[in-house]
Amino acid sequence: MARLSINGKAYDIDGPGDMPLLWAIRDLVGLTGTKFGCGLAQCGSCTVHMDGAPIRACQTPLEDVGDAAITTIEGLDGKVAETVRAVWTDLDVPQCGYCQSGQIMAAAALLSDNPKPSDVDIDEAMAGNLCRCATYQRIRAGIHEVARRLEA
Repeated sequence: MARLSINGKAYDIDGPGDMPLLWAIRDLVGLTGTKFGCGLAQCGSCTVHMDGAPIRACQTPLEDVGDAAITTIEGLDGKVAETVRAVWTDLDVPQCGYCQSGQIMAAAALLSDNPKPSDVDIDEAMAGNLCRCATYQRIRAGIHEVARRLEA
């Protein structure tokens, strides 16, 4: 039994220590915004924040979470998150949308740490988040637009 803090709420999770956090979030807690993509921590669809840092939930075992605060796409809030969501809508960043919860989580973490990222900063921060529809230019433009709006 593990006690997890997800989106500011405590959950008692009845699962083995080696259970991936992703399955606890989706199957046991019922928050399905975090997606399963590859299961190998290579696509980024399962990105969540652990104490504010982006991690891959598909390869993070419950036993490694401990007392850390987990934030999923459903619990992502604040000025950066609101601006990312608004820009994603305004610029039609997603195409199919499957990877976008992971893209948004990664972009929000980047912009929280670096409010004026360069193209190189964006490429490095987002490199592990794959988009099957190849909307990378729209994602980069979206991140730049979020930075502009947050600066204004």
